[in-house]
Amino acid sequence: MEVAEVVPDFADAFAFEEFNRMQREALPALLDSEENVVASAPTASGKTALAELAICRALDVGGTALFIAPLRALTNEKEADWERFEELGYSVYVVTGERDLNPRRARHADILVMTPEKLDSATRKHDTSRYSFITDVDVCVIDEVHLLDSDRRGAVLEVTISRLRRLCAPRVVALSATMPNVQDVADWLDAPPENTFEFTDDYRPVDLNAGVKTYSHGENSFADKYRRLYRAIDLAEPHLNDDGQALVFVSSRQDTVQAAKKARDEIAERDVAMGARGDYDFHTETQELDNDTLRNSCLDGVAFHHAGLSKNDKDRVEDWFKQGKLGLLFSTSTLAWGVNMPARCVVIRDTKLHDPLEGEVDMSPLDVLQMLGRAGRPGYDDVGYGWVVCDGSDAGKYRRLLREGKDIESRLAENLDAHLNAEIAMGTIRDLDDVMAWLETTFYYQRAQSDPEAYDFADLRERVRGVLESLVDRGFVETGDDLSVSATGLGVLASKYYLRLETAERFKDLAERDGIGEKAVLGAVATAAEFDSVSARHSEKEAVDAMLTGQRTGDMDAGGRKVLAILVGSMNGTTPGDLRSDAWVIKQNGLRLLAALQAFLDRFADAHATNVASRVEARVENGVPPDAVGLTAIDGVGSGRASKLAKEGLQTPGDVVDSGVDGLVRAGLSEGVAEQVHEGATGLPKVVVEWGDFPETIRRGENEMCDVTVKNVAGGANAGIRVTVNGVEMSSAETYLGEPATVPVGVFGATDDELTYEVSVAFPDLPLVPVEETRTVRVQD
Repeated sequence: MEVAEVVPDFADAFAFEEFNRMQREALPALLDSEENVVASAPTASGKTALAELAICRALDVGGTALFIAPLRALTNEKEADWERFEELGYSVYVVTGERDLNPRRARHADILVMTPEKLDSATRKHDTSRYSFITDVDVCVIDEVHLLDSDRRGAVLEVTISRLRRLCAPRVVALSATMPNVQDVADWLDAPPENTFEFTDDYRPVDLNAGVKTYSHGENSFADKYRRLYRAIDLAEPHLNDDGQALVFVSSRQDTVQAAKKARDEIAERDVAMGARGDYDFHTETQELDNDTLRNSCLDGVAFHHAGLSKNDKDRVEDWFKQGKLGLLFSTSTLAWGVNMPARCVVIRDTKLHDPLEGEVDMSPLDVLQMLGRAGRPGYDDVGYGWVVCDGSDAGKYRRLLREGKDIESRLAENLDAHLNAEIAMGTIRDLDDVMAWLETTFYYQRAQSDPEAYDFADLRERVRGVLESLVDRGFVETGDDLSVSATGLGVLASKYYLRLETAERFKDLAERDGIGEKAVLGAVATAAEFDSVSARHSEKEAVDAMLTGQRTGDMDAGGRKVLAILVGSMNGTTPGDLRSDAWVIKQNGLRLLAALQAFLDRFADAHATNVASRVEARVENGVPPDAVGLTAIDGVGSGRASKLAKEGLQTPGDVVDSGVDGLVRAGLSEGVAEQVHEGATGLPKVVVEWGDFPETIRRGENEMCDVTVKNVAGGANAGIRVTVNGVEMSSAETYLGEPATVPVGVFGATDDELTYEVSVAFPDLPLVPVEETRTVRVQD
């Protein structure tokens, strides 16, 4: 069955000319039906073509297709692969958190590519003009729907698909690796029997011989890595000697590099015939690699692949492996989900991995099965070999997984309160009946029906009612006399910033305190529930203690102290080497939480407290000293330029304006950059406090009312103005500071001999250091 016969207008969108047996069987459901489709098929059997067929059907009638990719890295691959659609006149647009959204392009796109997390965000904001495009989707293709069972991401995918179906009722096409309970997914998505496919291993293009191998576990985890590595090489060696290839999965980017280095030596020691040092053309090509270590390794036939490599290096490694120029490749799990790059032998060296937020965790069973599915090269091998290398105590668990597979479970119960709160905050749930109607749209409800004992189905509705009552008791939701439910300010903010509810409560408690300072802000973030599972290795203790010298951490546990140390290090631009492996992830999550805390302080505290959090966030992001943090408010000024300007004595946007373009050039900026920075600084506020007829003395027992004027002689901004006398707040006001603001100040000749008045102006939305000016009044008898 040729592609050109089946979809003549889209033949050039496919990378092959004929459909295989699995694809042929699914064709009628995809092209001749409007009903939802669920297809479970072995890895490498050609599921991507099913997604493309569903997309073609939608495009053919002028519809919009949405493709949900399991990983952010894969959205970029789809963008490259689907240039074929672009060449046919259809637009493909990728929407991820790492790219600035262009709403116009998204609105006019024919094919949208998103991750579950970005789709969750978009559907939560569907009623804004920025994200309104999401309700125009006609077909939604879920790639790797078995991610429903993922610890961290499964519940997000589940509630997002349920929400999208309520918003615009698109046709849903769900694709998955082999899973025993595919019917549960079909029942959840209302896919009829004739549109539900469970393609068994008979449809694998190459048979899979999978097994478990154990190793001798020692006391030293570092030495254990090499024991497992030698075991992996033992398993790969026969295939390498027979002109086959081996793909070895390890737990981290750094491990791919270290394992490749050690493997090169071991392969040479064993005299395995590999490598292409005599191939002059290949040698020339390797010189174009960006990574020096990778360049030397590839010449010996050994390479590594991870998301941190440049696109050039990743593309070249993938091409060379497909061409057979590389025999042994070490990779992280990302490769198993993305590029179709099989090998005769696949070995999973590491079944445990270190997660910066969770500590040491077992690799997901889904990841294990996905990796093993890469074994066997269609067209080259009759059988693929896949091995899991693990400690003897885990061998039984992995043998059962390989023998029985893994049922897909719902993870919604683990975070049911936060997801229910989000639906109420969006207004999609307005009363108790809506709560129960929403529950019935979830995979959680379907699995509970399917396995009532495990999910305690009899008490499910009562459990959800209890969660709702808890949200009311905790202040996230309020009820009306008509039994309606709606989100409070607390509930809205928790949903908007994707917070664990415990964190939202903690942030609100902080906002209701007086005198919030930098240490309180950092402490609230470091002890947020999102960081509860962070663990500190013994080797990190010294670095943590050094970073926190002089800091009071009270009863903060080791994980919280580690988070705090990384945040403090980021603020100062001096994160110790021992903490860097986890620092990036913790810093990014810390910045997200700091942005959320600013919103809580803005709503429940005042401008001065919000400004503290704004400055902390800017310092964590840019690593600048406290007196130069205001420079980061200027567009185009990050850590490097801020540090350069601060060293030249320019510490505030006002200093930048006063220095002029010539002064910025003398400070080390190029003329073009200096002009942009100067223009950016002139758009920021510059405050002048005029005290008017403020007295220098007052007689005891007398009172005098004075007007103090706060002027902004540059760009307008929201501001908080606070007046204190001898440290006690007298008055405060929040305003948009464009026109001058007049503040009445009372001077009272009371018992003190001296009165110190301070006017403080803080900008909640900008990391500018507050402007503070004082006047002293003597009280005379």
